Amino acid sequence: MHRLLIVLCVLSLQLSARPLSFYFDDTSQFDPSIPKPHEVIGYDVGEWHVRPEQLVQYLNVLAEASPRVSIKTIGYSHERRPLVLLTITEQARQGNIDAVKNAHLAALEQPQPRKDAPAVVWLGYSVHGNEPSGSNTAMLVAYYLAAAQGEKIDALLRDTVILLDPSLNPDGLARFASWANSHRGAVLSSDPEHREHVERWPSGRTNHYWFDLNRDWLLLQHPESRARIAAFHDWKPNVLADFHEMGPNSSYFFQPGIPSRTHPLTPARNQSLTAAIGQFHADALDQAGQLYFTQESFDDFYYGKGSTYPDINGSVGILFEQASSRGHMQQTINGLLTFPQTIKNQLITSLSTLQGAAANRQALLDYQQHFYLSAEKEAKQQDYQGYVVSAGQDPYRLKQFVELLRQHQITVKQLEKALKIKDQQFKKGDLYIPLSQPQVRLIKAMFSEQTHFKDNTFYDVSGWTLPYAYDLDFARVTSSWGLKVSESGWQARSLAAQTPDDAAYAYAFSWQHYLAPKLLNRLLTGGIEARVALQPFTAKLTQGEQQFEAGTVVIPAGLQGLDNWRTVLAKQAVKQGIELKAISSGLTPEGIDLGSRRMMPLHKPQVLLVGGLGTSQYEVGEIWYHLDRYVGIAPSIIELDRLERVDLSRYSHLVLADGRYSALSKKAQAAIISWVQKGGVIWGHKRGAQWLIEHQLLKAEIISTKELRATFDTQGLRFKDKEQLAAQQRIAGAIFGTQLDLSHPLAFGFDNAMLPVFKNSAWVLQASEAPFRDVAVYQTQPLLAGYADERNVSQIAKSSALMADTYGKGVVIAMPDNPLFRGFWYGSSRLFNNALFFSQAIH
Repeated sequence: MHRLLIVLCVLSLQLSARPLSFYFDDTSQFDPSIPKPHEVIGYDVGEWHVRPEQLVQYLNVLAEASPRVSIKTIGYSHERRPLVLLTITEQARQGNIDAVKNAHLAALEQPQPRKDAPAVVWLGYSVHGNEPSGSNTAMLVAYYLAAAQGEKIDALLRDTVILLDPSLNPDGLARFASWANSHRGAVLSSDPEHREHVERWPSGRTNHYWFDLNRDWLLLQHPESRARIAAFHDWKPNVLADFHEMGPNSSYFFQPGIPSRTHPLTPARNQSLTAAIGQFHADALDQAGQLYFTQESFDDFYYGKGSTYPDINGSVGILFEQASSRGHMQQTINGLLTFPQTIKNQLITSLSTLQGAAANRQALLDYQQHFYLSAEKEAKQQDYQGYVVSAGQDPYRLKQFVELLRQHQITVKQLEKALKIKDQQFKKGDLYIPLSQPQVRLIKAMFSEQTHFKDNTFYDVSGWTLPYAYDLDFARVTSSWGLKVSESGWQARSLAAQTPDDAAYAYAFSWQHYLAPKLLNRLLTGGIEARVALQPFTAKLTQGEQQFEAGTVVIPAGLQGLDNWRTVLAKQAVKQGIELKAISSGLTPEGIDLGSRRMMPLHKPQVLLVGGLGTSQYEVGEIWYHLDRYVGIAPSIIELDRLERVDLSRYSHLVLADGRYSALSKKAQAAIISWVQKGGVIWGHKRGAQWLIEHQLLKAEIISTKELRATFDTQGLRFKDKEQLAAQQRIAGAIFGTQLDLSHPLAFGFDNAMLPVFKNSAWVLQASEAPFRDVAVYQTQPLLAGYADERNVSQIAKSSALMADTYGKGVVIAMPDNPLFRGFWYGSSRLFNNALFFSQAIH
C-alpha cells in the first residue's frame, strides 16, 4: 500500500510538473539570455495555476529582456489589475512600431495593395477566468516569440506584428486560480466530483461584477472591454484569435463554425480565410495526435463576442475551445486530461494561428483593405441613407449612447433643423448617423430589426438593436429632402453651475434623467427630506411657471433639518448633471399643491439581493452592478441558503433574480411571506417572478414553458429534427414591444408608452383580469427584433410584461423578463429604479 501511494505521488508530480521540453519539440532552439517562465514565477508552467500578478510580472521581465517585445498597460480592471498588451515583432521593426501601425491604418484608405506590410495578429486569452489554459499558455507563446532562434521564427516575426493580450479577465482569473490552487494536493485528484473540479458560486468565469465579458465586446459596459476595443481600433488587426475552454468530455474546437449560423453581414471571404487558417490548426493537431472538430456548434452571429466582433470590423475572428481540466487533472471520456495538456493544445493552435496568418498574409491584407474601401459602395447599395435618433428628455442616456457609438469608431452628427419621417417627428439637435462611413456594416448590425433568419438556431442572442435598449426613438432616413445636418458632429449639452437660492420655497428635479435615482438616494442618505409628486402640477418659479410631470421629486425647504442642505443639494445635483428648479410658492396654479397628500414621502431603500448557489450569477451581478453604479446603493447580497437566519426587518426591498428557489427552506419562505405582509417590497423577475406566483404572494396565471412547447406539432418529426424543434421552442434573446400605463408609479419618468424589453424566457405571465395591476403589457404585434417562433409570439402578445399588486401592507412586483440584461438596457432598467422608490404609491 505504501509503495502504491509513492507511485501515485510520483505519477501525479510527473503529470503536473512539465518542463519546457514538454511544450516545445527538440528542434526548437532558444536564446539562453531570455528568462524562462519558471525562473520568474518559481514553478513550471502548468504545475500551478498562474495568478494575474505573476503573469504580468513575467511578461514585464520578458519585455525588458527581449528587443522583440514591448509591453503597454492599456487599462485596468474593476479591481485595478493592469490590462497589459504585448507587441511582438522583429527587432528592427520594434523600434519604429508606431510608424508601422500608422502605415497599417493608412493603407485601409488607399487603393494600392500592400505588398511588403506585415499581417497584424491579436492573440487573446481567457476572457472567461475559469478557462485558464489560455492565460497560462500566454507565457509560453510570449517566451517562444521572444527567445526562439532560427530561420522559422525570423520569417514569422518578419511577416507579422503580434499583439498578445494575456488575460482579458484578470479578476476572474484570480478568483479561479485561487480556487484551483487552494484545492491542489501533492497527489492530484482526477475525480470529476472532487471539490477542485466543482467550482462554487460565483465562478471565476465572470468579472468583478459577475458579468460575462465575452458578451461585452459590443456593449462596452466594463473597463476591460473599453480598454480592449480602444486598443483593437488603434491597430485594427487582420486576425483575432480568441482562446476559450469547454466541458472536460469534449476535445478541441476551432472555427469555422456552422456555416448557416454566420451573420449575413459577415463577408463570405471572411469565412474562407478562417478555413484557410484552420488547415494549419488541423495539420498541427494531427501531428500532435490530438482530437478536434470544426464546423459544429458555436455560431458566428452575435457581434458582441470576441470571435465575431472582428468579423464586422474587417478582421478575421477565430474561436478556439479546449476541453477543460477544471483544475489540475481530471478523468474524462477521452482518458486522463491534465492541465499541462490543455495548455499545450492552446500553444499548438496559437502558433498555428501565427503560421496560418503569415502564410495568408497578402490575402488577409487585401481582404481588410477591400472591406473598408468597399464601405462607400455598401452604403450606396442600401435603400436608406442613415438613421435619425431622438435625443429625448434624458441627456444621460443619449450621451451614453453616443459615447458607445464613438468607441466603435462611428461618426455621429446632429440635425440642424426638424425632420419628419412618416408619423415620427424629430427635432433640431437630434442625432443623425449616416451610413456613408467606414463602419457602415457595424451600423447596420447595431440598428437591425431583423426577425426572419436563414437558420433559427442561436448560441446567444438573436436581437440587440441598440436604440431599443436605450429606449431612444429612431427611424431610417430614406431621402435627403429636408435633411440638414451639422458638420461639426454631435455635442453634449453642458449643465451650468447651480447656485442654491436661499429664498426658494422648494426645489424640484425631473425623474426622466437616468441618474435621478442616484441623486435622490444621495440626498436621502444625507438626511435631506424629499417627496414625489404622484400627479402632475404646475409651479411658480422665480421667473414664470413650469409644468412638472408625475414622478417629479420635490425638496421642500420647510422640512429640512440640516443647516447646509441647500449647498449639499446643489453640489449633488451638479455631480449627477441634473438641473434643479427653484419653486417660489407651495400654492400651485394647476394640479396638486406642494403640501398635498399626493406628495408622497420618500425613504432610502435598504435592498436585500438574494444570491448564492441556485441563483444566476449573471443576473445577480447585473442587479448589483446597476445598484452600485447607477443608483448608489450597496445591496446586501445574501446567499439563498442563509435567508432563514437573516432578520428581514432590516430591509425595505427583497430582490429575486432568475434562479431555482425550490431550495428555500420552509422557514425562509414563511419569513419572506410574513415580511411582505408587514410592509416589505419584493421584486422577482423570470423564475424569481414564478416563485412569487407559486407561493401566492401575487395572484396571477402563467403559461409554463411546458405548455408553450405543447403548441408545437411534433407528429412525423425524425430524430434529425430535434435540434430545430428546440430552436423553435425557445425565445432566442429577442426584443419585444410593451405598452406602459404611464400613470402608474412604476412608469414614472417615461415619456413614451412603447417600451422595448429584452426577452429570453419562454413562459408567459397572463394579463390580469383585475384593474390597475398590469404596469406594462406586450403589444398586439410585439416582436421588434430577433427570432421568436410565431406560435410563441402569439402567446406573448397582450400578456403582462410587468405586474404589481399589494399583499397586506407590502407590495409584490413580478416581471417575466430581466430589465437589466447585460447592463446596457438603459430603458427598461428604469422600471426597477421606480420599484425601489415609488412602490408604496401602489397602495
